[in-house]
Amino acid sequence: MPKMKTHRGAAKRFKRTGSGKLKRSHAYRSHMFSNKSQKQKRHLRKASLVSRGDYKRIRFLLVNVK
Repeated sequence: MPKMKTHRGAAKRFKRTGSGKLKRSHAYRSHMFSNKSQKQKRHLRKASLVSRGDYKRIRFLLVNVK
């Protein structure tokens, strides 16, 4: 059986934290900032963790990411 490969698109979007959780960035960050409040833009800058249900799916895509 061949080795499992890391999904390269997912590897660019998710990073592992020190405790092994997955960190992700927010959507709605690329354009049309004049329609968004300063508070919304400030909160979108911060990364957040992947939810438990999504983590179960995403971990198989990131088999070799440390």
